[in-house]
Parts: sequence; C-alpha cells; structure tokens
Amino acid sequence: MPRKGMRSLCFSPRTPSFSTSRQSTTSESTASSTNRRRFSESMIEQTIDAAATIIMKWDADTSAYAKVTSLFYESKREALRFIRSVNELQKTMHLLVSEQGSGSEKLVRAQILMQTAMKRLQKEFYQILSMNRAHLDPESVSTRSSRTSARSSTSDFDDDDEIRTAGDSISEIEEVSSMAMSDLKLIADCMIASGYAKECMHIYKIIRKSIIDEGIYKLGIEKLSSSQVNKMEWDVLDLKIKNWLEAEKISMRTLFTGERILCDQVFATSDLIKESCFTEISKEAAILLFGFPELVAKTKKYSQEKMFRVLDMYSAISEDWKEIETIFSFESTSTVRLQSLDSLVRLSESIRSLLMDFESTIQKDSSKTMIPGGGLHPLTISSMNYLTLLADYSNILTDIISDWPPPAKSTLPASFLFSPDSEDSTAPAISVRFAWLILVLLCKLDGKAKHYKDVSLSYLFLANNLQHVISRVRTSNLQYILGEEWITKHEAKVKQFTSNYEPLAWGEVVASLPENPTAPITAGKAKDCFRKFNASFENAYWKQRSCIVPDSKLREEIKVSIGTKLVTLYRDFYNTHISTVGDERSARLFVRFSPEDIGNYFSDLFYGTVSSGSSSTSSSVSSHHRRQRLRSPLRV
Repeated sequence: MPRKGMRSLCFSPRTPSFSTSRQSTTSESTASSTNRRRFSESMIEQTIDAAATIIMKWDADTSAYAKVTSLFYESKREALRFIRSVNELQKTMHLLVSEQGSGSEKLVRAQILMQTAMKRLQKEFYQILSMNRAHLDPESVSTRSSRTSARSSTSDFDDDDEIRTAGDSISEIEEVSSMAMSDLKLIADCMIASGYAKECMHIYKIIRKSIIDEGIYKLGIEKLSSSQVNKMEWDVLDLKIKNWLEAEKISMRTLFTGERILCDQVFATSDLIKESCFTEISKEAAILLFGFPELVAKTKKYSQEKMFRVLDMYSAISEDWKEIETIFSFESTSTVRLQSLDSLVRLSESIRSLLMDFESTIQKDSSKTMIPGGGLHPLTISSMNYLTLLADYSNILTDIISDWPPPAKSTLPASFLFSPDSEDSTAPAISVRFAWLILVLLCKLDGKAKHYKDVSLSYLFLANNLQHVISRVRTSNLQYILGEEWITKHEAKVKQFTSNYEPLAWGEVVASLPENPTAPITAGKAKDCFRKFNASFENAYWKQRSCIVPDSKLREEIKVSIGTKLVTLYRDFYNTHISTVGDERSARLFVRFSPEDIGNYFSDLFYGTVSSGSSSTSSSVSSHHRRQRLRSPLRV
C-alpha cells in the first residue's frame, strides 16, 4: 500500500511528469513565436504606413504641391523625417524578404513606395546641385575647406567695416555651401544604401562635369594639335602660354581642388563611387590642361622667345606637383599624373635644347662690324640680358641641369681663367653651365677684338665688354651661381686689359718726356721736349677722344691710372723747365699746355666724343683748351 500511495503522488496531475512538462514548454514557445510574429507584422505595417504617409505626400505624380515645391528647401525637419522613413523602409524590406520571401504583398507595396521615394530624392538631388551652382562652384568649395584660416586671417581687421561686411558675405556663402553639401551627402547616403547608387552618380556626373568643362572653357583651355601649335605666330602662342599659366593656377587652386573636396564629402561612404565620379568629371579636362605644355615644348620655332615661357610652364607644374599627386591620387586618374610628368620631361628637354641653341647662336655670330670707340658689342648686351634672366630661374635650372653632362672639352682658349670642364671641378652643374656660356661669349669677343687695326682699342674693347659681363653678374642671381672667386678672377682680367691699353694708347706721350723730368737740360733740349710733348699729346688726345668706357667706375680708374703717371711726370718737367725756354712770349710759342690743362683734357675722355676731322692743329686744340680752362683739373 505504501508503495502504491507514493506512485500516485509521483504521477499526480498536479505534479506533471517529464513528458507533460516538455509538451507544455513547446506550447509556450509556439505561442511566444506567434506573438512575436504578430508584433513584427504589426511593426512592419506601421513602418510601411508611416513611410507611405510622407513619401506619397511628396509624390510629384499625385500632388501638385509636391510638383512645384522642394522638400529640402521647404522644411529641413520634414526632409530628415523623409530620409529616416526611407531608411526604415529599406530595413523593413530586408526583413520581409528574409521572413516572407520576395512575393509578399507587403514587400511589393514597400518596393513601390521605395521607387516613389527614390524618384523624389533624385529630383531633390538634381535641384540642390542645379540651384546651388554658384555656392557649389569649385572656388566656393575650396574656400570653404580653408574656412577657419580665412576667418582668422580677417580677424585683425575687425575695426574695418568694409572688411567685416565682406567677411559676413563670405560666411553667408560658406554657410549655404555647407548646407547644400550636407543635404547632398544625406541624399547620396540614402540612395546608395537603398541600391540606387547608379542613379545618384548619373545625376552628379552630368551636372558637375558640365561645371568643370565650362570652367576649363572659360579659362581659355582648348584642344589643340601639334600642327596647330607649330603654325601659330609667336604673338598668338605667347598669349596662349600666358593664359595657360593663369589657367593652371586657377585650376589647381580652385577648380580641381574644389571638385575633389565636394566629391569626397558627398560620397564619403563609398571610395569606389567617389573615385568613379571624380575621375569621370575631371579627367578629360585635366589631361587637356596638362597636355598643352607638351605641345609647346615640341615646337621647334621661336628659340630665344620661347625659353622663358617654357621655364614658367615647367615652374608652374613642378610647384604644383604635390597637389597634382594629391588631387589625382586615384588609380583611375593616373593618366593625369602621367600627362603632367610627360609635360615636365618634354619641357626640361626643350630647355636643354634651347640652352644649346643659345650657345650655338653665340658661336655662329659672324658680324665683323667694329664697335666705335671700343664700346659694348650688341652680342655682349643681348647675351648677358639673356643670362641674367635665366639666372632668375636658377632653382628650376638646377633640377634640369643637375644630371646633364658637362660641356665637352673644346679648343676654346684656356686664358679666360675658368675651366668648366676641369676633371677635379667640384662646382655645381648649373655653375659649370653658366660659366661655360660666358666663356663662349668671351672667346667670341676675343675674336672680334682682332678686327681693330688699333691694338690699344682692341684691349679697351675687351676691357669694356668683360666689365659689362662682371657688372651684370654682380647685380643679378649670377653672382650666387658663379661665386665670388669667379668675379675676382675676371676683375683681374679687366685690369690686365686696361694695363695693356694704357702704354699702347699713351706710351708715345710719356716717351716724349725725359725719364728724369727734373734733370737739368739745355734750353734747346727743353724746347724740343715741349714740342714733342705737344704733338704726341694732341695726336693721342684726338685718337682717344672717340673712345668710350660706359662703366663709370672703370672710366675713372683708367683716367686716374693714366693721369697719375702722365700729369705727375709733365708737372715735374713743366715746373722745372718752363723758365728754361725763355721769357713768357717764348714760353707761349713752345709750351701749349699747363699741367692743369692736361687734367682738364683727360676729364673729357672716354665719353665717345667723335671729332669732326683728323686735324690736330694748334688752333683747334687751343680752342678746346680755352673751353676746358673753365673745368676743374683732374686730381692726381
């Protein structure tokens, strides 16, 4: 009995067996699952209904109000609610597919609503891009990117009403630009997440590419062929190069920079879409822009005129190279980087070729016209003008010339003190190249000096032209390229030339006086010396009167050098022997010049005064002497 009572207790209906408990748990789970499903379906219904309310409100096909009004312009709050509803609808569609399959009525309804919503968002995306062209132009966008620095830079002018007004205006533009970019990103994110990236990209590419293409067109960049560039007159080509330099600057500072910033922000969620859009929008225009310098570099005309424009273009691209690499960093824009690099290479080759042409021009100069008075040769002036301008591009030329082999050994005279092809030379390549070009010029001038019949004039010619070279070096960037040692050596060469000139031009005058001017001599000997001095001085004076020394410092140095010797020697002779020749009347017959007169005559030399004839009669000299008496004597 006890056993029987215990068994009945164990299997009493109030104390369910294991089997009974398991069945109860399954029933509860089924009920819970049913409840969740009912709750889920209810939530899906609510989500779809809520999305339908706002989406259909802005359906332009069923609402006249929606057809003429912009959602994002009308109410930003409602626009955000619209976006949230679309995002929730998208999640709901994923849930329906996973639970009910692709054929459920709710999913079909949701898909129709999604299509309506995407149609609306496409319209909004287009409107924002179109209506904000002025605020989304590349310049505004690129300005906005540096908004903080721009504002800080104007903070120093808070008391200036005009500056403050301009700053407020800029801030307003930036605010509109920022808001438009934010709205575009919101729409783009929503469309991409909803599977409508292609439609979004299509709208963006069409509108933005038209802006970039229009910008390039307004900047004057056009498609040209090599033959078209070759056929252009220099004035036309020069104008196009100037225009390109300005266009390149604007394009890199605003056009492409602004477009890259806008693209990066609008499509921040997808690197692939970002790259695709930017590439399609800017690639064609960028290749057109950076392809022009290569065309100019290829043309064989206008050697002298083209050099500095080519250097300017090389400078523009090289200075912006980091920006080019940054802006066009995508693999799909590598052709832009390659085109820029090709242009740099072509420009550097052109610069080297133009330098060789310049050297050849100097060497081929065959003019045999002697410069009157031993003055400056046009070749010297033009060559040094060219070289001093080139020196302003020393940084660029350093890069271009750095790996260029030094000039080949030649038969040029080694007497010009600088050997640019010396094997142990440690001078930079650019210094060697400039020194070589000047050496070629000096050697050419040396050959031209030989055309003078008067040897003294040939030395004066060499001194003048070398002095001009040194002067241009000292007053330009050439002084840093060539160095002080180069200048010092060539200044010594000028002194050597003037030292050779002086005895050849004035040696006979000095020789007409005794070596010891104060030594006692007879009256006849004194008269004879005065006569010889008169004749030799007149002859030398009239010959040298036509000489010219353009450099004022060199001119005074030559005058002092000759005057110190001649005037001092003549003064000693004059003071010692003026009384030897007789009374005052006799002195007037034999002594035509006082020491002061000689100084006055010297002060008139080396200005290039050409005499009216070869006569050296005493009357003409005396006439000039009377005019010169009013002038201060040369101080020696």
